[in-house]
Amino acid sequence: MKLRRIITLVEETRTEMGQAITPPARRALAAAVIANPFAGRYADDLGELIQTGAELGRLLGQEALAALGCAATDVQGYGKAALVGEDGELEHAAALLHPEMGAPLRDVLGGGKALVPSSKAMGGPGSVIDIPLGHKDAAYVRSHFDGMRLHLSDGPRPAEIVVAIALQVGGRPNPRVGGLQHADITGADGLR
Repeated sequence: MKLRRIITLVEETRTEMGQAITPPARRALAAAVIANPFAGRYADDLGELIQTGAELGRLLGQEALAALGCAATDVQGYGKAALVGEDGELEHAAALLHPEMGAPLRDVLGGGKALVPSSKAMGGPGSVIDIPLGHKDAAYVRSHFDGMRLHLSDGPRPAEIVVAIALQVGGRPNPRVGGLQHADITGADGLR
């Protein structure tokens, strides 16, 4: 893996629409800008990106957790995304995100029963990458349906990919659209 940059971002919402958020809603992301080894050419075997996805699951999970500044057991939600430069293809993002990234991320967090929400897109420098968020143990917890956005003025370059992992403590500020509550989950099947 040729890694050009790592970016971290932390957001803490203390008030929303005049309402105090107690405790504050916290979320963080870590992103890596990497060279795309398959830029400009088709390849049947994307194993190199699959292995890189495993490495980034651990690395970016650790970076995001450190930025969040909490214990792994405090993390309630997660998500992942990749933005591929113009000399790549969406399947490069899929190779990074899907086969191997989840297990190392879950190892960093000490678990996670739900699928890790993900997003894939193509774009160049200045494009926005959206990282979806969902509860890590129960996908139906609506209060944790959220997301983070990252804008990089210099990436991805045509032969690069931006890969990001986001973590959250708690859900959205002021959630009130119903559904399963964090306190009521069983976390047995990843859904409820």
